[in-house]
Amino acid sequence: MKHILSILFSIGISLISYAQQEFHVFPENHSETPGTQNGTGSLKSPWDLQTALFKSSDIVKSGDTIWLHEGIYNGRFVSKLESLVPGQFITVSGFKKDRVVLNGNVPSSRTTVLEITGKQVIYKNFEVTWLGEFSRDENDAGFQACGGIRHLKGENCRFYNLKIYNNPALGIGSWKHSAGTIIENCTIYNNGFVAKNGKGRGEGIYVQNKSDEVRLIKNNIIFNNYYKGIEVWSSGKRATLQVVKNITLEGNIVFNNGAPSGHFYDNVIVASNDKNGINVAKNISLLNNVLYHNTTQNNGNIYGDASSLTLGFIAQAPIENVIVDRNIIVGGYNTLRILQAKSLRFTNNKIHTGIIQVGPSVADYFADWTFNSNTIYSSLKKPFRVPRVKDYSLDEWQSKFRLDSNSSLNKLSDFDLENVLQVTRHSQNKYKFNVALFNAEGSDVTVNFSEYNINPQMAYTIYDVEHPNVDLKKGVLNEDYKITFPMQLTEFEKPLHNSKAIKSIANFGVFVVEFETQKTVQVTEKKPNMFERLMKWLGF
Repeated sequence: MKHILSILFSIGISLISYAQQEFHVFPENHSETPGTQNGTGSLKSPWDLQTALFKSSDIVKSGDTIWLHEGIYNGRFVSKLESLVPGQFITVSGFKKDRVVLNGNVPSSRTTVLEITGKQVIYKNFEVTWLGEFSRDENDAGFQACGGIRHLKGENCRFYNLKIYNNPALGIGSWKHSAGTIIENCTIYNNGFVAKNGKGRGEGIYVQNKSDEVRLIKNNIIFNNYYKGIEVWSSGKRATLQVVKNITLEGNIVFNNGAPSGHFYDNVIVASNDKNGINVAKNISLLNNVLYHNTTQNNGNIYGDASSLTLGFIAQAPIENVIVDRNIIVGGYNTLRILQAKSLRFTNNKIHTGIIQVGPSVADYFADWTFNSNTIYSSLKKPFRVPRVKDYSLDEWQSKFRLDSNSSLNKLSDFDLENVLQVTRHSQNKYKFNVALFNAEGSDVTVNFSEYNINPQMAYTIYDVEHPNVDLKKGVLNEDYKITFPMQLTEFEKPLHNSKAIKSIANFGVFVVEFETQKTVQVTEKKPNMFERLMKWLGF
């Protein structure tokens, strides 16, 4: 019996070391239970945020959760949390449906609201922003550039359902040493500033990767940032290693980036600026994304120099093994720019443009290009332009380069899309969906949710992402599973964020719909661990 108890005790001690713990964080100015440095992390004695994010791996362990409770957390924070067990994560999350806001508009020498250096941590369900008044003009004496999240290093981190907005610089930077990153179901908007030269600065996402492991940017909504939407890019001109590779962009809705600075910039760019030809953008996939600019006039014409997608940049570093498949690419006169590409597969895309600008590399590498089954809408009969060489019609393009044999060229005035461009379910919340819709006349659009196993009679709320703090529509799901989304939002047709960023026109809308569920997270001061349950079962 003693031998059995000894074995059970050893097993129990081992299990205790892996038992999941829950810790609690409150704002330092909370009226009842303020978070402090000296807290224990319990509900009655919570930590402040910086204390929680600095905890060592012998206190906050793999599998543990740090709950952030309702409130505004003023400061600029550094997270050194690190999970040491392969495949297991530490989670930092807003608690239940609490609104948790990290506010970086405070005096500080740090240049980001949240800097992350540890590995295998999930960050989800909170906001990263600047609140109150602050300058967006680099010429102002009091201006300070400060980004939202800097993921400097630390492998296999996850970012889910974050709102990253109104930061006077980059939204989120996921840099070369942070392999295995996933950024999913985040809403990233209004980040950036106007530089001294009058141009916009501040992307939604800036991403690099030097690992052989694929980095995933999936199902995010990214709009109205002062510069570009997503930069898969490196500006270094004399590289010694490759850091723009193995990245997948899938299911993202990226629109109207650059608008707050008065000029539309690329919603997505994939390239590098390396003159050594070493740091080549390679093994990049763009799958099923919606890239859109406000460029359609009522008469069906387009206006503006508004690129929505740029591939490649300089001749010394043409992109390699890039796949662009099943994307919707809408912009101005030069929506699509393929500047330098060695090997490229461009298939099943729908493009709204004046020209498709193609660099001279098409003549050098076309044997390694696959173009097919694309639907092109253009105001020109010869939309394929090789600058300083020639403009080509579709027939000439097909004959000259043996590309796009099954593609079609249509009049811009005939531009149309399916009403439901995209419906994506959040990976962390099966009752929440991102929805992108289109209707050429601006009429309401009905979406059928029958395939998502949502029960009839569940309540729902619709938010227009460009006015996220307004409940656009509430209702109850009927037996036919159909919900009608209003596209003519006349009361919202006003400047967003500043006088230059105008709401998307009525033919295009991006929404979040959330269904109400009765499931809640139970708060407990302490759960019996596995060892305690085992001892109780044995009668001790």
